Amino acid sequence: MNRCYRIPLLTAALGAALPLHASTPETDANDTQARSTTELAAVRVQARQPGARDTQSNSFGSGDWKNTPASVSVLDRSLLDSRHVRTLSELASNDASLGDSYAPVGYYQNIAIRGFALDTATGYRFNGLTIAGEQRLALENVQQVEILKGEAGLAAGVIAPGGVINFVGKRPAEVRSVTLGTDSEGSRHAAVDVGHWLTPRIGLRFNAAWEDGNSYVDHADGRRNFYSLASDWLLGEHGKLEVDANYQTSAQRSVSGYQLLGATALPRDVDRKQMLGYQRWQQPVGIDSTNITALHTYDFSPAWQSRVSASHSRSVIDDNVAFAYGCYYAESCWDGSVPGNYFAPNGDYDIYDYRSPDDTRRNQQLRAELRGRFATGAVDHQLVTGADYFRRSVDKRRNVNEYVGTANIHDREVPQFDPSPLEPGPSVRRLDSRQKALFVLDRVSFADNWQWLAGGRFVQLDERAWDKRGNPERESRVSRFLPQTALIWSATGQLNVYASYVRGIALGQEAPFWTSNDGNFLPSVLSRQIEVGAKYIPLDSLTLGAALFRISRPFQYARPDDSDYGYTFVQEGQQTHTGLELSAQGRITERLQLTASASVLRARAHDTGTPAYEGHPLVNVPTTRASLHADYQLPFAPDLGITGGWRYASSNVATVDGRVRAPGYSVVDAGLRFRHQLQGHALDWNLSVDNVFNRFYWRDTGSSAGDYYLFPGAPRQARLSVTIAL
Repeated sequence: MNRCYRIPLLTAALGAALPLHASTPETDANDTQARSTTELAAVRVQARQPGARDTQSNSFGSGDWKNTPASVSVLDRSLLDSRHVRTLSELASNDASLGDSYAPVGYYQNIAIRGFALDTATGYRFNGLTIAGEQRLALENVQQVEILKGEAGLAAGVIAPGGVINFVGKRPAEVRSVTLGTDSEGSRHAAVDVGHWLTPRIGLRFNAAWEDGNSYVDHADGRRNFYSLASDWLLGEHGKLEVDANYQTSAQRSVSGYQLLGATALPRDVDRKQMLGYQRWQQPVGIDSTNITALHTYDFSPAWQSRVSASHSRSVIDDNVAFAYGCYYAESCWDGSVPGNYFAPNGDYDIYDYRSPDDTRRNQQLRAELRGRFATGAVDHQLVTGADYFRRSVDKRRNVNEYVGTANIHDREVPQFDPSPLEPGPSVRRLDSRQKALFVLDRVSFADNWQWLAGGRFVQLDERAWDKRGNPERESRVSRFLPQTALIWSATGQLNVYASYVRGIALGQEAPFWTSNDGNFLPSVLSRQIEVGAKYIPLDSLTLGAALFRISRPFQYARPDDSDYGYTFVQEGQQTHTGLELSAQGRITERLQLTASASVLRARAHDTGTPAYEGHPLVNVPTTRASLHADYQLPFAPDLGITGGWRYASSNVATVDGRVRAPGYSVVDAGLRFRHQLQGHALDWNLSVDNVFNRFYWRDTGSSAGDYYLFPGAPRQARLSVTIAL
């Protein structure tokens, strides 16, 4: 059962941090000097300039940004702090290639990269290893977020073609800080970050957070507790063991999304503070998650290294919601003239008592790699080879999903109805998925300024699925070789130009309940990506990137037909995303720091057999997005800075036939940061105001289980935090 305890935030934060600050400043200084070499090894990624970051999770091996033939962006800790980023939806607003993809308030969220929704089973990583995406991902223990855009066949195996989000954990360091925060809704947030090298060879980093969140949506306040521990052990002269573990529990009512009225019109005069379908008996959604990763490295020589890593991720969801969905029981939909899986033309919608407790997802992964450098004559090689094993299981109880009443989107108070008397059934195994893979990649350097990368991943996927009662439903085995190659030309010491080709494989989608093949999983699909790009580092602290790409895969959709249901879920035709991405990140001048990106994306389906679904943008894929965040240090006040941001998205298609679009939007953010000393301790204040002009907009027209929903963007919100270095 999910438990999220209320703890006095200031007491908890100070109580956890202060006892660890027992040594004198002189002792700390001596210890730090004695361990300086060890600490540099432990934080080698964070110590580099933005333009030279290593990335841990990409299809072309670990390497610096400039020599990676793929579009990769990194959001560092300072940006996450200044923007007060705590959810995936807020994370997505900082990169133009990302967007929401069914991201309700109060529930675990998903995002899309390059117009493809991430696979929650394999699209999210911590320290390069898979974690269950069906959890509220905490960021307090994260040093940076790596966004790999595009196909990731070598890095991830069976995965959606949009890309991968990798969270890089904080490593042990001499750190003692407390962060306290609030917002314009009255939320309270406290976090502690404490690190220490116990000996020259053993270091620890403890992070914890407690939050009482007051949502801008009525009845959607929530709580969460988060704890994490990272450790680095230097084993002998050549070995190192890095272990990370975190646990989080949260409880918050989930907010239902809107749907189109009569399948043809956007809801109007929407009050985004109202919770659709709210019932007093509705319980919060409880989510407990545990993530553990371990990495052992051993340097045989300066040129050769072995890496053995393992991970375990578990998320348990107690799903409780008075769900607003469709109009099957509304009077205006009885005659069948309006599709029942949309709201009625007058705004009526049905309310369902949905309960699915103990929804358990487990990810387990084991990987062994050998990395090395050698030469054959005048040609240098960097080789990565290894094996990977990944297991995914899903256990669920037979849910309750019963109609209880009908309401209207313009009701001042949602009518109250009795809950269903039914109870969920016993827990059964619904999915057991296992991937075995062998991979190899060789980076060949020749002629001083050329690199050729070639390799691939052989994947064997075995899956077994059961229905709600535990009866066998399907058993499948798929074996594929996923090749990839890239060519890099170092035109100058600052400029690299590349071209790459990658193939991937993704699981087939599940047919919605309102189609003739309800519940069937379609076969896995192959995807292909071609990308050309340029990476330029005019200054050590500034990176500029451009990428032109094309991704294609079979189109999966509900095809209208003459069946009793009127639709059958099929794979037919191709879905092609062609786009251009531009990025700039780093320090423009001594006082001005910039994180900016823009994306132009053309997403179309063709040869589907349904002409009405072709020739227009696909659902929830705006043609144009832009994101800008700037930080300027005032010349007359060195400790005072102003921050500002701008987010833009063009109109967003909301129906598969392209007839309805959500309008485009432009949102302005602003903020202040201030640093000063108080009794020898540094205090960092951060004030941010999102959506300064309180603009109403539809941020998400994404889908879940084959149905499409509309989520409004948050109103104006102010957030204030202070971090105290102890």
